[in-house]
Amino acid sequence: MLRVATLSSVLALMASVAIAEEIKVGVSPGEHAEIMEEVAKVAAPMGLDIDVVEFSDYVIPNTALADGDIDANSFQHVPYLENQMKDRGFELVVVGNTITTPMGIYSDKIEDIADLEDGAKVAIPNDPTNGGRALLLLQDLGLVTLAEGTGLVPSPLDIEDNPKGLKFLELDAAQLPRTLADAEIAIINTNYAIASGLSPKEDSIAMEKADSPYVNVIVVRKGDEDQPWVKTLVEAYHSDEVKTFIEESYDGAVITSW
Repeated sequence: MLRVATLSSVLALMASVAIAEEIKVGVSPGEHAEIMEEVAKVAAPMGLDIDVVEFSDYVIPNTALADGDIDANSFQHVPYLENQMKDRGFELVVVGNTITTPMGIYSDKIEDIADLEDGAKVAIPNDPTNGGRALLLLQDLGLVTLAEGTGLVPSPLDIEDNPKGLKFLELDAAQLPRTLADAEIAIINTNYAIASGLSPKEDSIAMEKADSPYVNVIVVRKGDEDQPWVKTLVEAYHSDEVKTFIEESYDGAVITSW
């Protein structure tokens, strides 16, 4: 028997189609991209179609967001975002926490940080927040002493005591895994370590403490924070499915922070 659709069922179908939205979310390679692909799977039945857009560095995703080329990004911690907004005038807003990825020290030349020799070359990120983060890790390990008052963004110029005479190479964060053939150690963000085939748990010779202030976040343009799709994006990210994926995929190298 032919069933004639009622007006209410047609309207319901039209409403379900109407609420489906497409957004572009910028990410960096590695775990941020992989996790967002899982978020997209969770968000699809919720009426949100996520196009995951990978960027090879840490500068372009905020520029692309500010310019309207993407709708959100998920790749950075709060100190980096705050520095970018201060330096570049971006009007961006945090709408949710994501993960914490402890920064690690890697080497092809030594197996213990205690074996680092005088005058060793140390490769660190060249952006202020991640470079500062690397220096704070070295200070925690007793390798350098930083000037008081530098907060979370010290630079090599703020080193007051460098007993081993370490020589610093400041490079783009994405290039750091390639420096292992030349530098004695490289201090690498987890996403770039994983993307280059390094295991933070197995290959690092030292790691940042888990209680660092570098929680990663989802960011949107100011004015979009109350949009319905933003709520859906955050809910999908904070789902049990995504949490399980992170716990099973990264063996403790990536920590959920919600």
